[in-house]
Amino acid sequence: MDLLQLDGQNDISTRPLVLIIDDSQLNQRILQALLADLADTLCAGDGESGLQLARSKRPDLILLDVEMPGMDGYAVCRALKDSELTAESSVIFVTSHNDTEHELAALSAGAVDFVSKPFNQAVVRARVQTHLTLQRQTQFLRGLASRDGLTGTYNRRYFDQQWQTEYRRHYRQGESLGLALIDIDYFKLVNDTQGHAAGDDVLRLVARCLIQSLRRPAEFIARYGGEEFAAVLPCCTAEEVLATGDWLRQQVQSLQLPHQSPTGLGVVSISVGVFAAKPSDALPAGAYLQAADHALYEAKQQGRNRVIAGASLTG
Repeated sequence: MDLLQLDGQNDISTRPLVLIIDDSQLNQRILQALLADLADTLCAGDGESGLQLARSKRPDLILLDVEMPGMDGYAVCRALKDSELTAESSVIFVTSHNDTEHELAALSAGAVDFVSKPFNQAVVRARVQTHLTLQRQTQFLRGLASRDGLTGTYNRRYFDQQWQTEYRRHYRQGESLGLALIDIDYFKLVNDTQGHAAGDDVLRLVARCLIQSLRRPAEFIARYGGEEFAAVLPCCTAEEVLATGDWLRQQVQSLQLPHQSPTGLGVVSISVGVFAAKPSDALPAGAYLQAADHALYEAKQQGRNRVIAGASLTG
């Protein structure tokens, strides 16, 4: 399987990130020094700031002190596991207690392990390395399950889940969310005239082009169905999503893939329907799909190889 889109949150080539939440600056420095060759590190001195850092940076692993002023480690861990942004981060408790009662409390809160103070350097490094390895393997397997086997893009199931997540996030933050639906023009003719193997090649090449043409880390491409793809464009205005749609159209056309379609262009092209707006009670997540799909239909009706911006069909 050719994984064309091992990027962003599923990129297994980047260094792991460890967040240290501890009110002792000495402990922070010791742990940073111990892990310098294993991972990039960030530090927070209390539970609230640690939660904020975790939600914004999404670390692979969190070393969490149990006893801190304000929120203790158990409360922080439960908050981490209750948030969709941080639930996948592994948590190792850092504690001076090593009795069964505290170990059970740590595991019940959602931790995967604990290390004791004062630190045994070899034990800390071994446990961190073990859980970083497990986290990377889990991320890789999760990535395989979320991808389309032919094109390497994200699959429809991942799109459906992540679209709801992005919608809720933009609703909370009051930001404009963008969506583009993309269809390869006259794709059936490729299969009919050149064969299904050639059709598969076109799908893979167009998918690779779309993936590589996105310019911000949070954006992603999913195979929506057949020869249709969806681009999720976070924090994108109506003007920006229209420009992005046309940029994608130009990049696919520049591939110069031969295609004797009725357009007379002589190369493979795409039609794109786009929509962007701030989520609201009057504009549910499904309304974006309806608007972008209607715009895509208009793009095809108007001759294909073009981008049309949709309007909300609600109300």
